[in-house]
Amino acid sequence: MTAVKYIRNVQNFSKSKSAGERDWVGLDGLILALICACFIIIVNGSGDENDERGNEYDDYGRWRKLRKIMASLPSAFMIFILGVILAIIRGPNVVKGFKFGPSSIKVLKISKDEWKEGFIKGTIPQLPLSILNSVIAVCKLSTDLFPEKEVSATSVSITVGLMNLIGCWFGAMPCCHGAGGLAGQYKFGGRSGGCVAMLGVGKLGLGLVLGSSMVRVLEQFPVGVLGVLLLFAGIELAMCSKDMNTKEEAFVMLVCATVSLVGSSAAIGFLCGIVVHLLLRI
Repeated sequence: MTAVKYIRNVQNFSKSKSAGERDWVGLDGLILALICACFIIIVNGSGDENDERGNEYDDYGRWRKLRKIMASLPSAFMIFILGVILAIIRGPNVVKGFKFGPSSIKVLKISKDEWKEGFIKGTIPQLPLSILNSVIAVCKLSTDLFPEKEVSATSVSITVGLMNLIGCWFGAMPCCHGAGGLAGQYKFGGRSGGCVAMLGVGKLGLGLVLGSSMVRVLEQFPVGVLGVLLLFAGIELAMCSKDMNTKEEAFVMLVCATVSLVGSSAAIGFLCGIVVHLLLRI
């Protein structure tokens, strides 16, 4: 739902609200978003590694070679680079604002009142979503995508906790192992530890070279293009429900999804799903 809103509507992130429908044309228009979506579909297909569309051309080998070439293209990275180029075109002054070198880092002093406010307004509301999306969903998705590798909820929970306990002293944003991020990486070809390592090195490099001035480019990044990337990551995540073997499992999943969408709260949907699951076990 969020991805579709990003594509269809102009977003005011400071107020977390939509600001009207998006124009069809322009550097952040609907046509651009649709072109990016079509490009991803052509390159990545349905995400099935054994996708053999167009078998009628296999005798000549042309279609198979073309499919291999297209499948090797880093579609998400190409669209991201396109978005960066468009961001610079939309706001050419952002380049002038580049400051080379890392931003200054300092240790924050967190008062008792800030700890209390953060716990009440941040931790408690976020805890159900973090447990669901950052632990349970990540472990389940990892098992589905990489059945040969074991992932425990304990190890995932500990790493999420350590990231936030260490990062908060330096003003870092809350971090987690999001299931959506894992699904997106898998969808666009990042299926090894080396890909994650390269991603980390790239982020560190940008942080050390440009620091916080890189944020100015991201502020001009076409939100419609971002919505397309989020949409396909969400689709890949939803595809994991295909392994449900019983009507009972499908029923619980649909109840959870429906309540989450209608109530705009994953926590409420999660609780309703648990209640329905327990009631069906009686």
